[in-house]
Amino acid sequence: MLTVLTITTVVLGVPLVYTAWLWVEDITRNDLQTRLDGIATEIIAQEHDRGTVVGELDIRSVAPLVPKDGKLTIVYPAPQDNASRMDVGVDEVPDPLVESLAMGTSGSLRLEVPSGPMHSMQVQAVAVVALAVLASLTAAVSVAVVTARRVADPLRDVAARAARLAMGDFRPDPRRHGISELDRVSDVLDSATVEISGRLQREHALVADVSHQLRSRLTAVRLRLDELSTHRDPEVVAEADEAMAQVDRLTDAIDDLVRAARDDDATDRDPVPVMDELRGVVAEWTPPFAEAGRTLVLLGDESLSAPFTGFRLREVVAVLIDNALMHGGGTCTVSVRTVRPGADREPLVCVEVADEGDGIRDELAPHIFDRGFSAGGSTGVGLALARALVEADGGRLELQRRRPALFAVFLGSSVYRSQSAATVTEPR
Repeated sequence: MLTVLTITTVVLGVPLVYTAWLWVEDITRNDLQTRLDGIATEIIAQEHDRGTVVGELDIRSVAPLVPKDGKLTIVYPAPQDNASRMDVGVDEVPDPLVESLAMGTSGSLRLEVPSGPMHSMQVQAVAVVALAVLASLTAAVSVAVVTARRVADPLRDVAARAARLAMGDFRPDPRRHGISELDRVSDVLDSATVEISGRLQREHALVADVSHQLRSRLTAVRLRLDELSTHRDPEVVAEADEAMAQVDRLTDAIDDLVRAARDDDATDRDPVPVMDELRGVVAEWTPPFAEAGRTLVLLGDESLSAPFTGFRLREVVAVLIDNALMHGGGTCTVSVRTVRPGADREPLVCVEVADEGDGIRDELAPHIFDRGFSAGGSTGVGLALARALVEADGGRLELQRRRPALFAVFLGSSVYRSQSAATVTEPR
């Protein structure tokens, strides 16, 4: 708005200033021309029938028409010389402004006046016009600022309200700003707030119900497995014990999911050793890799810790290991290290999962984290869920390399190091 006002002021103000300058000069020249017309009338009145002035020219009626500090040069017809000249006024005019008038073939008038007074009037006129233009620009800028604030302040309020909504603040805001479009946005936000709050409440209730039902079913399964643990066959007892261990891990995962749904703030959590969390995951997936004739290796710094939700990291790494087992090849390496995203930023803990397979085709790479997308006949939920779990803790999951595939999990908090030295370990 200020740019438009400035351009408009320049486009209109410059011609106005130039017009004022010419207007003063035009007024001055018109005044001189009027005086010359009056002088010409007086001289013509002194001519006889033959069109000549006999004797001396009477300038008593002409002198009052000559401006102060001006000079009038009269050339008039006379019998003896055909033309005579007479000067009235000062001898010389510095920097004159000249107007002339022809009176037939033998007469003319030339009126000279100082141009200084005219230039002073021009400067005054330009100053008046410039002040008027500046006053109009100031008024327009004031109106523009008031109007912009009247629009910008409500926009900032609406943006802040949308940000609070994204942070989970679902309280309605009764404030309205008197702007129909923004008030409509506020109404829509109110409706969205009620709808989102209701959906979240229903989802929380559904999660609680589902977790309760799952725990009940798992308890029943565990009771059945307890009966199998008394079987005579040692192999059946071993399988039953392993199945009960899986049931216990699934029950713990359900409890962790419910707790995480109630607390999404990762900044208040205590640092957790990353290698300790990953060692159990790698140990669990080592037998499937061995059955496939492949190797699963865990490498990293034992001293690295970060505040995060343990079960989320375990689930994410499990998804990546499963993905490497199903679609990759060769040795699968899970490594833990630190990375520095910038020279002026704190280092982050990075968990990398890589294999030695053919990798991911270029046309599939942009879509592998899309929910429901799969090129291998799976559900297409695993990687999308893994990314959502990482982002819930303030981190991120990225595909760092396509061939062979390398996935990196960047934990969303700074590095914590214990007092013990860093070691490199393999799964037990």
